[in-house]
Amino acid sequence: MGKLNLQTVIDPDSGFCFGVVEAINKAEHAIEQGNELFCLGEIVHNDEEVSRLSKRGMKTINHQELGNLKNKTILFRAHGEHPKSYKTAIDNSNKIIDASCPIIKKLQQKVKTSYHNNEFIIIFGKPDHPEVIALNGQVDDKALIVEKIDDININSIPDKITIYSQTTQSIEKFYEIVDYLKQANKDITVKDTICRRVSNRHPRLQKFCRMYSKVIFVGGKRSSNAKVLFDVCSKENTNAYFISRPEEIHPEWFSEGEIVGISGATSTPHWLMEKVSDFIKTL
Repeated sequence: MGKLNLQTVIDPDSGFCFGVVEAINKAEHAIEQGNELFCLGEIVHNDEEVSRLSKRGMKTINHQELGNLKNKTILFRAHGEHPKSYKTAIDNSNKIIDASCPIIKKLQQKVKTSYHNNEFIIIFGKPDHPEVIALNGQVDDKALIVEKIDDININSIPDKITIYSQTTQSIEKFYEIVDYLKQANKDITVKDTICRRVSNRHPRLQKFCRMYSKVIFVGGKRSSNAKVLFDVCSKENTNAYFISRPEEIHPEWFSEGEIVGISGATSTPHWLMEKVSDFIKTL
């Protein structure tokens, strides 16, 4: 196969959200100050960005390893952290760089207030997602976490409910659960806590995907936001492909002279989309 003479356009609305940008800026600043930096969990659900920061000296640790660190500098990522993590870090005389997204910090406070008001709390989100684990930690891990309607045993929950959402979840799926609870005659207080800075990307992404015959969506395999946005993407364009790194691209996806659209998740660095763009142009 000869050179395909492909052109690319990177979606101007794609890439890191401001919460992730702030977390990475704080990490880079700490590294530049000469601190030995430990990040509790992956700073962002993107292997390429984690690898880049690792090469600069940041070490990623898990919660078990946190208990063994003393007198170190530890970064808590944008997703937020369980109160137990703060206690463990402080008890061991560690310095905490708190990079929790301001939107998530406000959400944690709202959930905590509901709990103090003795409300029964449902959180719509992924049970194993760090943001949801941190949210549940604000209420002594007593919230009901649901990812889909099947997770709800309608007869075992009280009639009065307050429902929140993980910030990066789908608005449509959130309101499907809300409607289900209303149809079951539950007295429900709806706290729509989906981040509009993220969800507002949906209509812009739909428009972007309609402009190109082929779309490459760049995202981390474990990123919830990437899965949600790629779902939006693939519904608009049947020739959309999900990749995490340039090497996953196949030349046979493309035709001679095409203009290829490139987009990415809120956890996808712009430099990685640039790398994908450069790779496509070499095909």
